[in-house]
This record gives sequence, structure tokens and C-alpha cells, in this order.
Amino acid sequence: MHKRLFIPGPVDVREDVLQKMATPQIGHRTKEASALQRSISDKMRKLMYTENEILLSTSSGSGLMEGAVRSCTRKRAAIFSVGAFGDRWYEMAKSNNVPADIFKSELGKPTTPEMVEEALSTGKYDLVTITHNETSTAIMNPVDEIAEVMRKYPDVIFCMDTVSSMGGTKIEVDKLGVDICITSTQKCLGLPAGLSICSISNKAIEAAKEVPHRGLYFDLLQLYEYIQKKDYQYPSTPSLAHMFALDYQLDNIMAEGLENRFNRHLEMAKYTRAWAEKHFEMLAEEKYASNTLTTIRNTKEISVSDLNKELGKRGYMISNGYGKLKDVTFRIAHMADTQMNDLKVLLETIEEILGL
Repeated sequence: MHKRLFIPGPVDVREDVLQKMATPQIGHRTKEASALQRSISDKMRKLMYTENEILLSTSSGSGLMEGAVRSCTRKRAAIFSVGAFGDRWYEMAKSNNVPADIFKSELGKPTTPEMVEEALSTGKYDLVTITHNETSTAIMNPVDEIAEVMRKYPDVIFCMDTVSSMGGTKIEVDKLGVDICITSTQKCLGLPAGLSICSISNKAIEAAKEVPHRGLYFDLLQLYEYIQKKDYQYPSTPSLAHMFALDYQLDNIMAEGLENRFNRHLEMAKYTRAWAEKHFEMLAEEKYASNTLTTIRNTKEISVSDLNKELGKRGYMISNGYGKLKDVTFRIAHMADTQMNDLKVLLETIEEILGL
């Protein structure tokens, strides 16, 4: 039995979108491939509210996260973490011999503009990484306020992980001044995992030119320069199957309407938060709560594993807590093409199993 996924990626993928992945292959050095990749870039610019260039990578979002911190850190990176994926960005920096410091928030708390100001005021850092939406804690950081701080430091490269939020909530890349904004396909975009996407500013490109050892596969400068010279073709073989599906899915997203899509995600988030407060507790404060998934404190000390087994018999799956939050929290995602009615049925099923 297929289980309907309410986990924070991979998400359920519509059948028509899946079928697009079965489109017959074309040569990746053809004009048709260039047209496909250029079409995706044009549509992603609309979704990301940016005029910047778009780069595609046949990898998970982690690939472009590693590429960003390695390609564009000239002196030292300030890595801000609100959970497991911010911590991972720091590990990437260390593993690539990139000088970096990590600034961690207490689990369930955001990165504050004051934390960013305090770090940047030292003059030690020329690159900052922020997790927009952390899937372990379901914290959505106050990026509007953080962006205000970043504007005071125009020489610092501003990197942002929007892997679990882009396509599910409004993120105005250019208005925020984000230099490298990274996302991937298996969450709010509603596709299988395997392709990641980023926007990249001219400022970030110029910074990368000053970094001698940027790696190879995830060298953002090489990717950028290659697509300029080769008409939106890439140096290594891309996953055209993902690209056929992404191009099609972006049309679906535009047809729904961006504001409609963002409002649908917000309404599902509000419904889940109210349900969580009624029966358990939220991990995040309301004003920092994610619009695409909810992390719930396991105040009733239920066995999440047993709950998932029972849900599985009924064709559903939610997610346990992540890392240090395993068993003390559980997570319900409400993203991509999930509809409010789907969510209501899931929550009613949980109530029935637990006798709530």
C-alpha cells in the first residue's frame, strides 16, 4: 500500500508530474536541452522574486549549500544554526577547510537580527549562512529583520537555505538582498528528490573569483560561467528527467497562482498549529512557526513509532522528531500539493488512533 506522506520531504508527487519524468530522453548538449533549462530558470526567477541568474544542480540541496560556502568565503564564514541543517552547513565548511564559526540558537528558538549584528560588527566575516526554514524544529527565521542587518554590511555574501520553504511561502530574494538562495525539488516544489536550484547574484560571482580552491562539481563560478558560454548547458550530465518534471510543475504552480499557493500553505499551517495546541504543544513560538511543517512537543509521551505503524495501516505517514528531538517531538508536514482536506483527514485519523 502506498502511504500518503506527511513528512518534511520527500513529499507525495502528483501522478501527472511523475509521468513527466518518463519523458523520452534528449541529448543534454542539444538546443532542446538548452531551451528546457532556460525555461526552468525563467520560471524559477518568478517564483523566487529575483532578477539573478539561476543555477541547477543534479544533487540534493546540500550540494549547493556546500558549493556556496566553499565557493564564496574569502576570509571567514558566520554560520547561523537553528537545528540540524544549520549544523550541517558548519560541518560542510569545516570539511572543506573553509574558516567558519557557528552561532547556534537554543532548539526551538530563531536566529535573531541581534545575533547577526553582533557577529558582523566584529568585521571578521565575509559570508553569512541563514536557514530560512529548519525542518528539524519547524522554525521559520525572521529573515525580513535579518535582511535589515545585512544591508549594513554590503560586502558580506548573504546565503540562505530555503530547501523546505521555497514554493510554500513568499520569499522575495532580491528585496531581501540574498546573494545565494538555495532550494531543492522534494519539498514544497512537489517533485522527487534529486535536483537542487539556487539564485546567485553578481556580488557572489565576483566573490567567488577571489577564492582559489572552489572544488569542481559544486564550483558555483564554473557553473555560472559555463551556462553563459554554452547557452544554459551544464559541465556535467544533468538529470533531464527531473528537469522535464520541474518545468511542467512550475507551470502548475503558476496556474495555481503564487499568492493562492502561499495562502494554502499558511491556512494548513494555522490549522495544524491549532490542532497541536489543542492536543499537545507547539515547539516554536507562533511568530517563528513554519508555514510548511509543524514540529509538535510530545507532551502525552506517545510512541510516535507505534502511531506511525497504525497510520501506515491506514495509508499515512508522519515524521518522528529529528536528532536530539527524536521522540520528544513529532513532525507533520503540510507542503507541496497537499490540500486542506487531506490534512484534516490525517489529523482526524491520528485522533481516532490515540483516542483524543
